[in-house]
Amino acid sequence: MNNTEIYHDTDIFLEDYKEMNKSFKIFVYSHKPDDPFANVLLPVDFDPKGHYASELYFKKALLNSHLITKDPNEADLFYMPFSIVDMRHDPRIGPEGLQDFIKDYIFNISHKYPYWNRTGGAEHFYVACHSIGRIAMDKVVEAKENSIQVACSSTYFVAGYFPHKDVSMPQIWPKEQDPKKIVSSKRNQLAFFAGQVNSPARAALLKHWRNDTEIFAHFGRLETDDGEEQLSSKFCLHVKGFEVNTARVTDALHYGCVPVILANHYDLPFSDILNWKSFSVVVHYMDIPVLKKILQGINLEEYSWLQSNVLKVRKHFKWNVPPVEYDAFYKAMYELWLRRSSVRVRLSASRGYI
Repeated sequence: MNNTEIYHDTDIFLEDYKEMNKSFKIFVYSHKPDDPFANVLLPVDFDPKGHYASELYFKKALLNSHLITKDPNEADLFYMPFSIVDMRHDPRIGPEGLQDFIKDYIFNISHKYPYWNRTGGAEHFYVACHSIGRIAMDKVVEAKENSIQVACSSTYFVAGYFPHKDVSMPQIWPKEQDPKKIVSSKRNQLAFFAGQVNSPARAALLKHWRNDTEIFAHFGRLETDDGEEQLSSKFCLHVKGFEVNTARVTDALHYGCVPVILANHYDLPFSDILNWKSFSVVVHYMDIPVLKKILQGINLEEYSWLQSNVLKVRKHFKWNVPPVEYDAFYKAMYELWLRRSSVRVRLSASRGYI
């Protein structure tokens, strides 16, 4: 594969994307505005902000898209529209009651409708951008093993996340507008990082590069917006903290900065479609002591196509209202479309799945 190409196979992706956009259908379990938990089940009527905006943007976009069908018999997949982050902050539910709420929800839809029972929930999906989503299905093992989780914290070693069954969706901090100097910006700084020291990887970065003149590693919050630092840097470091997520990666892309991924065993968003080697650099934790050497070893030609591809993929890591072709919503839907036939069909009550 040519690592200068942003897609694994451009022709196949474009052809499949066209088919997905034309034929893919989602049935959403409906809830009325007067439902006691409407705040958890219905889309928000404002533009979401903050760390978990992706979860809310997805629901808002889907429920207003042409991919929705009111006929469950023509549906490829079924969407359970509860919001993990809203459940966590609802005092009636909270972290302690989240598992019971979902258990009751699935009990209700499996008794009211026939669709859950025919595949053990394998045609169903939900979205979880808060890390508490990893334990959301612990009281419904069938859902944990079969249903598709669209997650923002996606690593091979997180309990409750199953690569290839589940979907990795980017965590995106919404921005008001594009930076004006994204193309013309002079990137005189080699690399940039700002964040708390809350993991071994970040502690190692602090140990080796805190006082370096070319790698700006600031530990703690900057007093000013870090956008200017990212605009003036060639590489922006994504270093795993408490959780694995892509907020800093998508921030780097927003500012036209080549992301450096320092998060081992991370299931990168949209990796079924995007060739991450074409617009990012992946570095193992063990190589933090030689990070500067690795980045300086990327010659001008290699950096030029990395940064050029960053500008090409930025559109895939944005939420729009309404959605725009090839943006984060449509890429997530394409990932779901790829999984539409990956279901296990119940043969009988006494037998398993195939």
